Amino acid sequence: MNIVILAAGQGKRMNSALPKVLHTLAGKPMLGHVLDTLKILGRGLHPCLVLGHGQSAVKGFLDQRQDVVSIALQEEQKGTGHAVLQALPHLNSSETTLILYGDVPLIQVQTLETLLKLAQNGAFAILTQVRQDPTGYGRIIRNLDSEVVGIVEEKDASSEQKQITEINTGIIACATEDLKKWIQQLQPNNAQGEYYLTDIVVLAAKDGVPIRTLHPQFAFEVEGVNSRAQLAQLERVWQEHLAQTLLAQGVTLLDPARIDIRGHFQCGSDVTIDIGCIFEGEVEIAAGVSIGPYCFIKDSKIGSQSQIKAFSHLEGSVVKEMAIIGPYARLRPGTLIERQAHVGNFVEVKNSHIGQGSKVNHLSYVGDADIGQRVNIGAGTITCNYDGVNKHRTTIEDDAFIGSDTQLVAPVTVGKGATIGAGTTLTKDAPAEKLTISRAKQLSVDWQRPQKNKSKD
Repeated sequence: MNIVILAAGQGKRMNSALPKVLHTLAGKPMLGHVLDTLKILGRGLHPCLVLGHGQSAVKGFLDQRQDVVSIALQEEQKGTGHAVLQALPHLNSSETTLILYGDVPLIQVQTLETLLKLAQNGAFAILTQVRQDPTGYGRIIRNLDSEVVGIVEEKDASSEQKQITEINTGIIACATEDLKKWIQQLQPNNAQGEYYLTDIVVLAAKDGVPIRTLHPQFAFEVEGVNSRAQLAQLERVWQEHLAQTLLAQGVTLLDPARIDIRGHFQCGSDVTIDIGCIFEGEVEIAAGVSIGPYCFIKDSKIGSQSQIKAFSHLEGSVVKEMAIIGPYARLRPGTLIERQAHVGNFVEVKNSHIGQGSKVNHLSYVGDADIGQRVNIGAGTITCNYDGVNKHRTTIEDDAFIGSDTQLVAPVTVGKGATIGAGTTLTKDAPAEKLTISRAKQLSVDWQRPQKNKSKD
């Protein structure tokens, strides 16, 4: 099929230098939502994107995503009909054309599939909606037989027509050959002096083309964004929908109103998520995981029965089964935590592998390290992995014990079963099964602590 996405508007009410369609909802630009929906709708679809204001920024976004799209430019904004006119050279006349909008981000695949079925055999399909307050929207005009015969925009509607509650969402599907013919016939005979796409409905009715309508399953699917306030409202509506979906899947949310999902979130059953958690990018949570309040998890996987305690920050990390992370832990990209390992409060781990049953429980930094099984790392331990130019790795083999306040100056290896005494600065490999310690000799000397001078009366 042909797909046209209208994204040329300036979005004045956003009060932003950023094109409206690039403002984010649930962590993704609105246009990105539409493009991702089309990827699910069908493989190999190459939409035509109508651009105008901010076209260089939008093109940059498309290049970053590596989406295959064709571009039509609407240099002057003369209405939706004029916008579609710019896309006509990119459309295959033998196909059906689906028209979408870059600022209507949450249209669902199932709705589009049904709409396209209605448009088969040369019919004209319109996505409509019934609203208690239809103010601002074009009204669907039906004859005495309930057949659609036209759409009238709010500014052109009579007082009687303004009482109609069925509104036009703007999303349509029809035969491209007919669309090309009707677009050429549009005239700007309206209050705005624009070429309205909606005027093709009257032309379709005159040609005797069957006009079919469909209501979306969810109201949010057809909500457009014209201001930051509307964007914020739609964000909350979408987050509530995602929360309700999780609850139905067997996830416990201690407060469904206080969770934010900004990407693709896969969650097993019997997971418990406390308040204020944010999930961003690609996140996968296995069954039975417990996540404490105010955690941030991005592009990470968490194995079953693990605990992520309060205020922990995970990014680009993998946590295996029955591990315990936090509270106040930070796992940076490249971190792998094996099953039953512990990473405790105020511990930062970066680009490191922590083996099964190992513990880093307090106030430590582990960077560019390979840690074996059943290793205990004491409080205040640091892997000194950076020499000012290059990063170096630290290796700690199975069953080693690292005393508190130890500095491991990489590259260095701690052998299996070795013990490193507290306060050691390790600059050479520590042999297996031995105690290695380096600290200054303890001295006690006679010494008088300085005292403050007494002020004179």
